[in-house]
Formats: sequence, C-alpha cells, structure tokens
Amino acid sequence: MGSSVRGKDSKAVKTTTSPAMFLLSNHRDLCLTRANDAQVSHDDPVKTKCKGRIEVEHVISKKLQLKKKAEYLKSDLMRQFDTQVNDFMDSLIEESTSLEPAPVPAVFSPPMSDKERSKLRHFRPPHGEGKLFVSRRSLLDELFEVNHIRTIYHMFIALLILFILSTLVVDFIDEGRLVLEFDLLVYAFGQFPLVVCTWICMFLSVLFIPYTLFYLWAQSHSGSHSHLRLYSLLFGTLFLLYQALGLGFLPTYTVVTNSFPPASCFIIILEQVRLMMKAHSFVRENVPRVLAWCKEKNGPGPVVPQVSQYLYFLFAPTLIYRDKYPRNPVIRWGYVVSKLLQVLGCLFYAYYVFVRLCIPQFRSISLQLFDLRAMVLCVFNSILPGVLVLFLGFFAFLHCWLNAFAEMLRFADRMFYKDWWNSTSFANYYRTWNVVVHDWLYYYVYRDFLWISQKRCRPAAMLFVFTVSAVVHEYILAICFGFFYPVLFCLFMCFGMMFNFILHDKRKGPIWNIIMWTSLFLGQGVIICLYSQEWYAQRYCPLKEPSFFELLKPRSWSCERPDDRL
Repeated sequence: MGSSVRGKDSKAVKTTTSPAMFLLSNHRDLCLTRANDAQVSHDDPVKTKCKGRIEVEHVISKKLQLKKKAEYLKSDLMRQFDTQVNDFMDSLIEESTSLEPAPVPAVFSPPMSDKERSKLRHFRPPHGEGKLFVSRRSLLDELFEVNHIRTIYHMFIALLILFILSTLVVDFIDEGRLVLEFDLLVYAFGQFPLVVCTWICMFLSVLFIPYTLFYLWAQSHSGSHSHLRLYSLLFGTLFLLYQALGLGFLPTYTVVTNSFPPASCFIIILEQVRLMMKAHSFVRENVPRVLAWCKEKNGPGPVVPQVSQYLYFLFAPTLIYRDKYPRNPVIRWGYVVSKLLQVLGCLFYAYYVFVRLCIPQFRSISLQLFDLRAMVLCVFNSILPGVLVLFLGFFAFLHCWLNAFAEMLRFADRMFYKDWWNSTSFANYYRTWNVVVHDWLYYYVYRDFLWISQKRCRPAAMLFVFTVSAVVHEYILAICFGFFYPVLFCLFMCFGMMFNFILHDKRKGPIWNIIMWTSLFLGQGVIICLYSQEWYAQRYCPLKEPSFFELLKPRSWSCERPDDRL
C-alpha cells in the first residue's frame, strides 16, 4: 500500500510541475518571437508599423491560447488530485475497519489506559465475532454541513411549501374558504389511547418475561442441578411460546378485532416485530456466555446482565444486544427537538403527498375494471408519490427518529444507514439501506444458518434471509391494510433475488447506479399503484360472506361497483 501511495504522490507531483514547465516554454517562445520581430523592424523601418500591429495580435493570440491551456491543465490537475485523494481515503477506511481494535499510537493521541481498554472490551460481542459498536455520526448529519447537500434539503422544504399552498388554493376555490381539517391524519391515527395501552402491555411483557426466563435458566446452570438439558428445553419452549403467543398473536388479535386504522396499526405491528427481534437478540447473545462459563467455570457464577442494561437495550436504536455501548458525554436537547420536529414535518409532508397526488388519482381509477393500459399509466403516475414516500420514510425514521432517541440515550454509534444512494448493485443497497435490520438478519439469520449447515449452503442461507424478510414485510402490510395482496412479497422473492445476483458487487460505474435507481423508482410505482387500487376496491366492493379463496383473490381485479366512499 505504501508503494502505491508513493506512486500516486509522484504522479501527482509530476502532474503539478507540468503547467509550470509549459508556462516557461511558452514565455521563452514569446520572447524569441518578439526579438525576431524587433530585428525585422530595425532592418526595414517601412514595415515597423505593420509589424507592430502583427506583434500585438500575435501576443494576444498567444496569451489566449496560454490561458485556455492553463485552465484546462488546472481542471485536469484538480480532477486527478481529487480522484487520488478519494481512492487513498477509501482504501484507508476499508483497511482500518478490517483491523482489530488496538491502542492508538501516541502520534495521534495519548495511549489508552487499562480502564479505557476494559471499557472498549464491553463494546465487543460477548462471544465470537460480531458487530463492533464505535462512536460515529450519521452520514446525513455530516453531509448537511456541506452547503451543496443542504441545498437539496432546502429544495424538499420548498416542495412541501408548494404542496401546502396548492392545497390551500384549491380548497379556497372549491369551498370559498380555507380548509385546515387534516381529516386523513385524524383517521389514520384513530383509537390512539388504545394504541398506547396496547404498547405499554407489550413493552412490560418484553421487559419482564424474557429476562426472568433467562435469569432462571442461568441460575439452573450455576448450581449442581441435574437434567440441565431438560431445564434448557423447558425454558426454551416457554420463551418460544411467549414469542409466538404473547408477542406474536395477542397484539395482532388486538389490532384485527378493534379494526385499528393504518397508522395506528403500523405503530403496534412495527413495535411487535421490533420487540420480538430485541428479545431474540438478548437471549441469543447471552446464552453462549452462560454455556461458556459452565464449560470453563472461571468465576463464582454465570454473567447475567443487569435489568438496567436490558432496559437500556430495549430503548436503544439497535437490534444487537451488548452490555454496554459507546456513549456521548452530554445530551443536546436542541438536536433532539429539531429531529422530532423534522419527523412531524415529514408526517405532514406525506399527508400532502397522499392528498394531492394519490387520493384524487386512485379514487377514480379504482372505479374502473382491471385494464392493462390503465395499469401501466397508473404505475408511471405513481412513481413520483412512491419515491417521495420512500425518501420521507427513510429520512423520518432511519435518520430523524433514530437519531433523536440515540441523542436522548447518549447512544454514540449513529450508523443506522450508509450511502445507499451510491449503490451500483442491489446487494450493496440491501446492506446499506437499513443497517439496523441488516445487522440482525446477518448475525442471527444468515450466520446462524451457516453455522447450523456448517457453512455448506451459502446460497440457501441467502435465500432463507430473503424469505424471512419478504414474509415479515408482507405480514406487516397485510395486517395494517386489512387485506392480503402479496405484491411486496413477489417483488422481494422474484425481482429482489434476481437483481441481487445480476446486479452484484462486481458491477461498478455510473451506469449501474442509474439502473439501480430506475428499478427502485419502478418498484415504488408498482407498490403504490397496486396497494392503493386494492385499498379502494376493498371499500367499493365489500364481500358480505367471503370464502377463503375470495379473501386471497385481489378485489381490484373484479371490482366495478361505483361508490363515493373514501
């Protein structure tokens, strides 16, 4: 690596000196030209005036050519220098992330004390290799410090202002007054007190039941009990029953029987999935520690996390359990308020996107019979609202919401996402879009599958990860929308798997990034179009006594009944 860097530096130096040599060479030629012209003028006084004019024109032409070449060389030099610096920094970052944590040399900072080293060990996985938490900022927080990137953020704010103005103007023209009734938001977040009560019951059950079961199981291994496998089978069965019934069935039953509206339903179901993943991570990370203690007997008893550590993990914006995480020294409450206000702004932004771009279109389209031409037009008309919803969901949740909670908890590792927008392959996009969920799937689904199969079925492990992700996503949408329409599941399992192998990590270059964005835009248009059509078809053409087959069949394929209901 050192020789490569020196080679790049020598190349940069060589490129840097070439403009100077070029200037000296042109200056010498210009002086010789002037001397020759002066000699001719001295020998022939009649031509002095003509030669003087020619000399001026020659000098001006030389200067213009020199200026153009200097500007070209300057731009080329800066482009080469920027490319070399970026390549060097990328390689440096890649090598530094692959290194094991070690005391920093004294050239950069004072050597780490024994206390700091022991504190760093808490951030490492309790067993084997796993995710290492380090203190770092979110990528958008760093990018927004650049004026050019912040201008894009300002453009989205300007678009929101235009949405608000257009809605107010249309309402004033139609109604003769300003209508500020946000009826869609009121409907979407209906039954909110019941939502809060359901969430409190879910959270308290996750706080006490998994921890108690794990504590009792660990204590059974600390004594001289016999039948340890029977204890493990008993507590493992109880934990799985709690995951399936206590967290899996009861919240879903509450949502379905009380007919929660979409936004309220999303709150409960997403929290259900999050808490199930956290409970699994807590048990998965701590069971090997107890088994290792039973094997080595290197202490008075197995290491059982404190309740406060488990409670902190339940609120922390990560799905990977650790006893301790890197923490910031203070809480910036101004930063917390700004992020929560941005979440609120994104909520109103989504409201205006649906009011101005989705509802007027799908309310009329859903009255028509299923037609290929109408479907194609619907998909392309849905790309803009679909992309806006994608950006809003990413910015509101993965950036603002998670950073707000991270700041309140002084959680220092803010890498909730990476630069997914620069992806040239869908494999890289899946890894960088949502790092929080990707880490859980990688460590607890993909790697555990390889461990069970003894690393002999990597394609099967990848297929299993895609299947789990697709099933969970479709489950969330089916429960929250109130109908089964496996559009997202098919996109995941068919096109997602296909693009994952076709657009793999070896695909580099801008053209592959364009292909990735084009596919992403079309996918968002398909999702918004089909789910919106089915939503209105379910309301325009309700079935009084549907059979099981009729529940699985999309209603939008056969709905022709006109109705003016929302």
